Formats: sequence, C-alpha cells, structure tokens
Amino acid sequence: MVSELLLIAPVSAVLALIFAGILSLRITRQEIGSDKMKEISKAIHDGAMVFLNQEYRTLIIFVLILALVLAFALEDGPTMALTFVIGAFFSALAGNIGMRVATSANARTANACKEGLNSGLKIAFSSGAVMGMCVVGLGVLGVSVLFYFLKDPNLLFGFGFGASSIALFARVGGGIFTKGADVGADLVGKIEAGIPEDDPRNPATIADNVGDNVGDVAGMGADLFESYVDSIIATMVLGFAGVMIGGYSLERSDAMALPLILAGVGIISSLIGSFFVRTGKSENLHGALNRGVFSSAILMAVITFVLVWTLLGPEAMGIFYSTLSGLAAGIVIGLITQYYTSAKPVERIAEVSQTGSATNIIEGLSVGMISTVIPVIAVCAAIYLAHNFAGLYGIAIAAVGMLSTLGMTLATDTYGPVADNAAGIAEMAGMGDDIREKAEALDAVGNTTAAIGKGFAIGSAALTALALFAAYSGKIEELSGAKMSINVMEPTIMIGLFIGGLLPFVFSALTMGAVGRAAAEIVNEVRRQFKEIPGLMEGEGKPDYEKCVKISTNAALKEMIVPGVLAVVVPVIVGVVLGPEALGGLLAGTIVTGFLLAVMMANAGGAWDNAKKYIEAGNLGGKGSETHKNAVVGDTVGDPFKDTSGPSLNILIKLMTIVALVFAPLFI
Repeated sequence: MVSELLLIAPVSAVLALIFAGILSLRITRQEIGSDKMKEISKAIHDGAMVFLNQEYRTLIIFVLILALVLAFALEDGPTMALTFVIGAFFSALAGNIGMRVATSANARTANACKEGLNSGLKIAFSSGAVMGMCVVGLGVLGVSVLFYFLKDPNLLFGFGFGASSIALFARVGGGIFTKGADVGADLVGKIEAGIPEDDPRNPATIADNVGDNVGDVAGMGADLFESYVDSIIATMVLGFAGVMIGGYSLERSDAMALPLILAGVGIISSLIGSFFVRTGKSENLHGALNRGVFSSAILMAVITFVLVWTLLGPEAMGIFYSTLSGLAAGIVIGLITQYYTSAKPVERIAEVSQTGSATNIIEGLSVGMISTVIPVIAVCAAIYLAHNFAGLYGIAIAAVGMLSTLGMTLATDTYGPVADNAAGIAEMAGMGDDIREKAEALDAVGNTTAAIGKGFAIGSAALTALALFAAYSGKIEELSGAKMSINVMEPTIMIGLFIGGLLPFVFSALTMGAVGRAAAEIVNEVRRQFKEIPGLMEGEGKPDYEKCVKISTNAALKEMIVPGVLAVVVPVIVGVVLGPEALGGLLAGTIVTGFLLAVMMANAGGAWDNAKKYIEAGNLGGKGSETHKNAVVGDTVGDPFKDTSGPSLNILIKLMTIVALVFAPLFI
C-alpha cells in the first residue's frame, strides 16, 4: 500500500539537493562584473559570514545545554537529545548554504541585467531555488532517515525542537541586524543627508545589504524549515495513534508514511514548477514567478489525487480534500498578502503621506489590521474542511499540503533579498541608470514576493501549530490515561489563556525595542562619520563600513537571547506549576494572538515599504520630496514590523507548542 512508496521521500530529497548543487555551480560560473562590484559583493559576503559564524558560536552553547537537559530530564532523553542536535544542525546548514549562494549571486544578478531582465531574473531566482531545495531536501532527508532507524515518530519531535530553536534565534538575530542597519541608514541617509538609497557614501549601506541576507535568507530559511518538518512529524505522530476517515480505518503504517510521501511529491512538483519561471516578450516578472508557484501547486494537487485514489480508494479521499484545503489556503493567503502590499491600499498610504508622517503611520496600521480578515477566514475554512474530511489528522495533513510546494514558495521569497542586493550593488558600483532601473524592477517584484513569503510562513505556522497542539493533546491523554479537557471556566486555564495571549506582545516589545536601540547606534555612527571623515559627503572620503556591520552584529547577538529563552522557559514553568491543561490554554492564547499580530505587522510593514517605493517611482513628488520623507518615516516604523517581530511570532507559536510536546512527561 502507501507505506511501500516511502522510498519516494528520501529519493526526492536527494534529487532536490542534487538540483541545488547544479544550480549553485551554474551561478558561480556567471561573471561577477567590474572590480568595484567584486569588492562590494565580497564585503557583503564577508559581513554576512562574520555575523552567521558568531551567531552559530552562541547557538552551539544553547544547543548543548538544552541537549543535556533533554538527555537527563526525559525517559527517552539520550535519543531525544541526539535528534535535537541533528535538527539544529540541519536547520543551520540549510540557512548557511542558502546564504552563501545568495551572497555570491547578488553581483552576478546585477551584471546579468546588462543582457536583459530575464537574465537577471534567472540568476536571482536560481539562488532562491538553491535555498528552497536545500530546505525541503535536508528536511525530508533528516526525517526519513531518522524514522527509518527509530521507527517511533514521537522521538522525531527532538528533530523539530532543534529546528525550531535555531529558527527563532536565526530569525530574531537576523531581524535585529537587518532592520537596525536599514532603519539607521534610511533615517540619516534619506531624511537628514538627502542622499539616495544604497548610496556608497552612506557607511550603513553594506550593513543594510548584509542584513537582507542574514534576515531574509538564513532567517526565513530556518523559519520555514522548522514549519516544514514540524508539520510532517506532527502528522506522523497523529497517524501513529490511528486514523478513522468516516467508517474507513487507515492502516497505521500508511498513516505515518503518507505525510513523508506527500512531501516527496511536493518536492518533485516544485522541481518541475521551477522550469516555468521565465519572462516572455512582455517581461512580466510577477507573471513569471506566479507561473512557477501555480504550476507547482496544480501538479501537487493532481499527483495527490491520483495517489490517494489508486492506493487508498475513494473511501479515503478525505485525505486528498484535506491536503487540497491546506494548499488552497496557502494560495489565498499569498494572494491577499500581495493585494495589501502592492495594490490600492499601498496607494492610499502614499497619498496620505502628503499630509505628514503621522497620517502615513495611521493609514499603514489600519491596512495591517484589516488585512487579518481574509487570512483568518482562509485558515478557519481549512481547519473546518480538513477536520470534517479527516479529523485531527486532516488538519495536520492540511498543514503538510500548504507546505508541500515549499521548495518553489521559498525560492520566490529568497529571490527578493538577492534582487534587493543587486539593485544596491548597481547603485554603489555606478553601473548606470539603465542597469539600476532593471535591477530595481527585479527588486520591486522581490519586495512583493518577500511579503507573500512572510504571509505564507505565518499562515502555515497557524496550521502547523494546530497540528502540534493536537499531538500535544494526544500525548497528554496517552501519559495520563484521561482525556484532556480545556474548560475556560477553570481559573488555571483562564490564567494560561491570558499568559499565552500576552506573550506575543511581550515578545514583540522585546524585538521592536532591540531594533530601535540598534538603529540608534547606527544613526549616531553614521552621523559621526559624515561629520568627522573629510570629504565623505563629496564622495572623496571612504566610509568605515565595517564599523556599522560590527555594531549591528553585536546588537543582534546581545538582544536575541532573552526572547529565545522566554519561548522555551515559559511553557515549561506553566506546565509544571499549573498543569498540562493550563499549558494547553497558554498555547491556545499564543496561537490566536500570535497569528493575528504577525499578519498585521507583516502586512503593515510591507505596505509601508511599497508606499515609499511607489513615491520613489516618481509619484506624488518623487524622491526627496516632503511626501517621500514622510513615507520613509513610515517605512522605518514598518521595517521591524515586517522583518523582525512579525515573522518571529510565527516561530514563537510553533516553538512553544513543540516545547510543550517534548517536555509533556514532566507535567503529569
């Protein structure tokens, strides 16, 4: 039956990694460009690697301490500790590979724009595809191999825990780095000095470009890696407990194998879909990327239908419908994110910027808040339909379905920071208006794909967290021998709900404050250099780029510790002190407020950013006007919204749920 096809998963994972290797080789064979471009690209690459290496040195200590805690605190501790370390390693490896390729592709993308948009698109998208294929390849390979040796999917939660831990620190640390540098560079460069974005005279430009990679490449890669593996593992665990679809009983081996097989099918669909990404004569960049996404999703749906119908029969088609509901919800969330960050809402924000920065911020917050409606409806519809078709197992399968074509989705997302860096290099290297315009066209699309990627990541986090929550409930029932009941009239559960609802706000306050402090240091440093370095504003003096990179690195590494520890410690304390039901209330509160706050922040930030770009394109006064300066203020407020706090929240809700799962034996 289905379990006999389990080999599809590791084979497709290896194919994904081979494909990523081939793309990497093709990228490195492309011309970088002039000596100036090589110098800038090397500075970005070196800065990114310095940060990542220092971050990993800090995380090694955290991983080893947690591994020791797992080894001695739990009955299956040694095995759980081993899978935890492997999960952390694989997550870090995927981000590291993706970032190395992205930092080598930025100058090559700018140089390829000399031949046309399609050439630039090809390199930028290929670098994103390396990230996407590494994430899905390493994720499926890790889960498949560990399951082959361990047999019990419950032991795989250690792998997911390791991936989630790295993801939180990578996203928070990378987000603080990138937005501290970005905000600082914009406030002094654009508003005070009146110089363009990515102007080589600005000492914070290299740090800003480095941040794009450590935040939106390594951080996003680690984020979606943990969503991906957590959804697969949670579904396997629910399958291990037995699955009834209507009157049809799914064999345990089939129920455990199915999510891995679907993930394998999704990899193959993404590989095929990547070949559809190319521009035609009209040079429609949005259409080129959308073709890849939609072709992958359609192919995934067709193969899943055939697979379920032929191997399990018509009585098990609830599994297909559950998968389809998750896949459809992901597309809906992506499309609605695209609307709120690139259409009329953005133009409204730009228009009100004519009356001041305050009205810009008010309108941006309004757009972010109203943008939560459709994503919530989409997730609720997916939950209802999936549960109706296949129970709790169906909800978990919906999460797998939403993430099944992650290889393609993450490729279009990681394309964004590469295109952004390419536009920056074109400006700093003085490549001319024509190349700069082409690179900015790639960047403009990349800004929208990045927003869609964040929306997708947040939506998938909600379904993944629910799948993990269902697994937690089952784990508590298995350990206690009694059905877990979360009655909100119970005082301890109400306390748990309030604490859970509070945590995303505390977490956001910590990360937003961290960006503000880092940005203030950058502002002071850039002002100092403008004042003290002779001839800097005239283009004769040389800015000290490394100083700003160092400031951002130190700020990120220092500020990321408390939010990361908070996510691990609070669930354990609540579970031990108030009990497993109260912890269930905490998880429910965190999932609800965390999801809503994450969507609001990500979409508001994306809308503010694109409103600024809309004005910079020559509308409403263009660059340098008062309207533009007002929009820059809104953009700098939105930067930590969309690239630090918002995306980090989706990791928070998953990490807390998997912490509850792993440490569940301590709460009984």
